[in-house]
Amino acid sequence: MRARLTATARRLFVAAGYAATSTPAIVAEAGVTRGALYHHFPDKQAIFRAVVEAESKAVSDAINASDAPDMSALKRLLAGAEAYVLAMREDGRVRLLLIEGPAVLGRNVMREIEARHGDASLKVGLQEAMTEGALRRLPIDALASQLSAMFERAAMDVAEGMASEDVVVVIEQILRGLANPEKGARP
Repeated sequence: MRARLTATARRLFVAAGYAATSTPAIVAEAGVTRGALYHHFPDKQAIFRAVVEAESKAVSDAINASDAPDMSALKRLLAGAEAYVLAMREDGRVRLLLIEGPAVLGRNVMREIEARHGDASLKVGLQEAMTEGALRRLPIDALASQLSAMFERAAMDVAEGMASEDVVVVIEQILRGLANPEKGARP
């Protein structure tokens, strides 16, 4: 029942936006009672948060699926960046995670959700690349934050019609620009 309500709410939030989606509309579309909705979610914001959590996890899963143990850390970062851009092309995902998520849930809640999903794996990947000597040693939190902002803007650009291939090439060159010149790092 929870999954059914979440999937229905996702469709409605993508189609009409958070503000224009009512809990009666979710109930009617899902074909359940209001009691069933409120048994699983105390309010509309809670169901929206569940949708955002699921979307964030789906993006994280796509990034993790791009990982292969035989790749260098830098190659894994590049593969993860491309996987992120491709995962964010899913209909409505940019709206849910990058536009309405922060507006509805607040930046602190979104950062908490991101920390459990994509940011954690990004920090691990950056640390591994620095440990291997492939990337310059930089403050991990600051670097992860700046790269996350770049990835989010890239996803928004793709959602607005920019070619994902162009975006991925630029991200790749930026990441290569962080390579440790002393090690002659190559992915």
